[in-house]
Amino acid sequence: MKLNRIYLLLLFLISCFFSCKNQSKEAVSVEITKLPYFNSADFTPQWDTPKHKIPEFSFVNQNGVKVTNQTYEGKIYIADFFFTSCPGICPKLTKNMADIQDAYKDEKDIMLLSHTVMPWRDSIPLLKEYAEKHQVNVDKWHLVTGDKDQLYNIARTGYFADEDFTKTQDENNFIHTENFILVDKQGYIRGVYNGTLPIDVERLKRHLEILKREV
Repeated sequence: MKLNRIYLLLLFLISCFFSCKNQSKEAVSVEITKLPYFNSADFTPQWDTPKHKIPEFSFVNQNGVKVTNQTYEGKIYIADFFFTSCPGICPKLTKNMADIQDAYKDEKDIMLLSHTVMPWRDSIPLLKEYAEKHQVNVDKWHLVTGDKDQLYNIARTGYFADEDFTKTQDENNFIHTENFILVDKQGYIRGVYNGTLPIDVERLKRHLEILKREV
């Protein structure tokens, strides 16, 4: 009798194990079908309440051509912030942006936008040289410069890209962020990623595919 009870207990434990394992697989296989909206600097996801749009902007790219919101109208795009002489995270950001450029080179509805945070140094010729060095396709990827106050304001209040400013509210701080910001065709922020991490760049690509399917 005792052996039978032990046998039944073992069967019960085994069935529980496989049941939990199957449930775990099912949970992992759940597919995200829609991305949230991000309306504030704390990046709290909002699933059905798009409020914050990227504000109007006007900058100049590596070819001396004006770049505005209209340049990206009806496009999905990834934005970031860098400077050409940056020895730290910027080379990684540029490399990963270039990887995204290559992955979506034939898709006209996906573009890239990189803002310099050192406009007093990053002149149009310097941006042009940097673009050529990193094989930037100007039809797909704009490196822009312009007025410092406008660049810093859109980084902080448009893309929520400056975490230090969120904490300190000190406008004199230099912006240095590793964020890639995913913006949809209507100008809403739909994702934020660490642009230095390959695993996060892959997550961005998966989310791009989800965003492409949205009507």
